[in-house]
Amino acid sequence: MRKKDDEKQKCIKNAVVQLILEEGFQGASVSKIAKAAGVSPATVYIYYENKDAMLRDIYQEYTEDTISYLLQCLSPNMTGDEIIAELIRRYYYFIIENKEIFHFIEQFSGCPVLQSSCGVMRGPADLTQLLTELKRRQILNNYNNDNLYAILFSPVKSIAVKPCETEQMESERLDELIGIIQRILIKDI
Repeated sequence: MRKKDDEKQKCIKNAVVQLILEEGFQGASVSKIAKAAGVSPATVYIYYENKDAMLRDIYQEYTEDTISYLLQCLSPNMTGDEIIAELIRRYYYFIIENKEIFHFIEQFSGCPVLQSSCGVMRGPADLTQLLTELKRRQILNNYNNDNLYAILFSPVKSIAVKPCETEQMESERLDELIGIIQRILIKDI
C-alpha cells in the first residue's frame, strides 16, 4: 500500500472545492479532480473510498474547522453580548477569508442526500450545546436552536457576500447587525 502524503491530500481537497464550485457535484468527476490536483485517479482512491465518501469527508472536515474557528475564542466568563458579538464577527471574517470553503459548505449543506450521509458531527454538537447552555443560564431567550442558528448566522452570510465600498462601512454594517441580533436573542435587553 502506498503512503499517504498530506500535501497531495491538500491538493485533492482544493481541487474538489474548486471543481464543485465551478461544475457542481455531477461535473466534478474523480478523473477531473485528480487532474486538477495534479495526481492520478488511483492516488485519489488512496485517500478516499469513492467520490461520495470524498465529498462527505471534506465537507465534514471543513464544517468542523469552521465551527472550531467560531468557538475557539469564547470563554466561560464572557457575557451574552460578548458571545453573540464574537460568534458573529468570527463567522463574518471566516466567510471573508475563506470564500471558496464557505461556498463549498453552503452548496453541500443544500444537498439533503449528501448531508444526511454525514451523521453526527462534533463541531455542530458543540455549538448546539453552547446555545442550549446559554438558554439554560437564561442568557438567551428560549428559542428553538434551529431558529437561533438562523438568526445568528443567516444575516451574517447575507452581508459577508456583499462587500462594502469601504472598511468603515463594513465595520458599521457588522456592528449594526450585532446590535440587532443581540436585542433579538439576549434575554431582557
